[in-house]
Amino acid sequence: MSAILIAEDHDEIASFIDKGLRASGYRTTIVGDGRQAWALASTGAFDLLVLDVGLPGLDGFEVLRRLRGDDVDLPVIILTARDGVDDTVAGLEGGANDYMTKPFQFAELLARIRLRLREGGAAPADDGALVAGDLSLDVRRRTARVAGREVELTAREFSLLEAFVEHVEQVLSREQLLGMVWDMDFDPGSNVVDVFVRSLRAKIGAERITTVRGVGYRLRAEAQGGAGDPAARD
Repeated sequence: MSAILIAEDHDEIASFIDKGLRASGYRTTIVGDGRQAWALASTGAFDLLVLDVGLPGLDGFEVLRRLRGDDVDLPVIILTARDGVDDTVAGLEGGANDYMTKPFQFAELLARIRLRLREGGAAPADDGALVAGDLSLDVRRRTARVAGREVELTAREFSLLEAFVEHVEQVLSREQLLGMVWDMDFDPGSNVVDVFVRSLRAKIGAERITTVRGVGYRLRAEAQGGAGDPAARD
């Protein structure tokens, strides 16, 4: 599970990001000033830094400058209300991996985080695909293959399968999947996750996604059982 450091001094924004990332299966730590951000980001304990520019103590640009000056290659996504071209250029030329302006949609931030983590070597194969056993996803072309056979998926089905492959052999709750794929808070009355899991099973093989009763679902690295396996069905 990837660890993400959130450097943001506005409590509501920090809490919003934190809640979404935790629901998406990440471990998070929040800091509210630049000196803490610099100190923690330098420890090697994190896989990515979401960095606000307007931090007290040290601003985000100075935090970034110090990290790169110390040869810390931690992926950094700058998140700021400053939307001027000069600020964007300064951030990217200063060593940021990405730059987003507020207000923002969490789904876009999550997509950028996943991209930067993959670029950092979290899960891709040599050709840039995500792989779990004989199941592979080309995240650039948004195509999926099972045992070498291309499978046609809708955009939402692909996003759901992408979430499973990125967390292969991990049990993902319905709450986590709603946050990852639909950018939604948990709704105990919604069965949207179950509906799409059933659809996905029909296309990639029911035995690949097992139900963990009372918890959620798990993608197996290798297909288990078969059509008669009760663990492979709702």
